[in-house]
Amino acid sequence: MNINQAEQSALQQALSNDARVLYLLGIKTTADSKTGLTLPLNYKNLIKLLNAKEEKFTLGRQINSLIKELLNIGLVTFEHEVELNHSFNGKTLVLPLMLMKKDDYSKLHLEWQSMHMAWQPDTDLLSDLAKLMGIIDQEYSVQELGEFISYWLSRPESHFTQFQWTQKFVFNLKHKRLAHGVKNVHKVGQQIVPVKAGIVADDNAKKLVEKYSKKDSSIKSDSTNT
Repeated sequence: MNINQAEQSALQQALSNDARVLYLLGIKTTADSKTGLTLPLNYKNLIKLLNAKEEKFTLGRQINSLIKELLNIGLVTFEHEVELNHSFNGKTLVLPLMLMKKDDYSKLHLEWQSMHMAWQPDTDLLSDLAKLMGIIDQEYSVQELGEFISYWLSRPESHFTQFQWTQKFVFNLKHKRLAHGVKNVHKVGQQIVPVKAGIVADDNAKKLVEKYSKKDSSIKSDSTNT
């Protein structure tokens, strides 16, 4: 099975080994290479796969927990909006990072660096990743960037490529868009977006995630800071 550099970078983030196995052997093997769409999730088959050596998984909510790990770092999204506290059985996923071509942004994989005060995400990559992950509001504030830089400045031992730093920043933005208890925002699907001109919480906005998820492979390609 081939995984591209975008997927590899994501799989190296803070993630349980069970979630990695689920993605590589239980989910990606069913995905269409052109659309990134998977077959409907089947709890019975996934539990059997994960229990190959010992019985660790018996309940659907345990599978949900692993899928939420993958959601948090952008490896998967749902084809249609779902309630995260309900069953995922029979739901279809999209694998946005799988759609990135092997040679997309190849130069961004070459140089490793620690975080620095003047760091900026790669603009084109941020836009493409945000679209593939279904992030409705791609704009970010000086404060959001500053918080990201500040967090990683305190971890000078961390060295990543510009691709990986940008990818981490996009994961962080998605995590913030899914946050709860934030004021002065609209709720669009499962995401929150600031109250500002040009972003309206209507049905058209809610369809953006589905629109970008269904783009074919011609599109270029830690949820938290960790």
